[in-house]
Amino acid sequence: MDAYLQHGFVMVPGLFTTHEAESLRDHYMEMRKGTWPGDDAGIDIGSDDPLKRYPRLIHMHRWDEKSMRWAVDQRINEVITELTGVEPFLVQTMLYFKPPGARGQALHQDQFYLRAQPGTCIAAWLALDDCDEDNGCMQLVPNMPDLDLLCTEKADIMKSFTGVTVHLPESIQPIPAVMKAGDVLFFHGSVIHGSFPNESKSRFRRALIGHYLTGDVERVNRYYHPVFRMNGEIVDIGISEQGSQCGVWVEREGGPSVQVIEETLAQATEEQISRQ
Repeated sequence: MDAYLQHGFVMVPGLFTTHEAESLRDHYMEMRKGTWPGDDAGIDIGSDDPLKRYPRLIHMHRWDEKSMRWAVDQRINEVITELTGVEPFLVQTMLYFKPPGARGQALHQDQFYLRAQPGTCIAAWLALDDCDEDNGCMQLVPNMPDLDLLCTEKADIMKSFTGVTVHLPESIQPIPAVMKAGDVLFFHGSVIHGSFPNESKSRFRRALIGHYLTGDVERVNRYYHPVFRMNGEIVDIGISEQGSQCGVWVEREGGPSVQVIEETLAQATEEQISRQ
């Protein structure tokens, strides 16, 4: 709890067993042999791009019972409720395969996509493989809970499968989250995070992610509907507006901080949001 309040994220080692992680990993590897809702780009097994051979799965909880059971698991519910003080709502699941040689995802904030209002979103990131810097583990910027939403800029798509990123001052750098299969990383919607390419020759870095709303949220981007309670029931949540103000880094006594500017954050395109 203290780590979450200080950094905006906390890792819970062994929240799921190694056997559970292996079972989920096998389930999604088998599922990836087929085509499912959200596979807009399709699968190209002959591609030189590893992410086209293993494109991510998205919103599986909407049509896959095993995914829904994991997403509303009581262990996740208990941790998020303890961290935020109220039971969350479920809005998204994703499975990243990240095979050897795959690009990462540029640094970003989940709130850029979800637009939870008021309140925020929170992620539960389950490692299905042991992950470290070699196979492209998560990278997070610490000591910045409740950070304002930053203005975005173009990302290097040779290293990132998404096209937008946020700038970091030289004095602020992300730190790697080295994890074992079964560990779960929980992080606040404003936390800057991402990952670098998988540089390993033979190791996947598969991860199952759930995105949730804190229980005080009244609106969320329309791409995250329907919204579910943690008992699996659909709850009526409004649709949030796309635009919002954004911030830039400024130097102040004590170091860099974010100053919100008058310009509004460029609206995320439908493609950007759907890819998140």
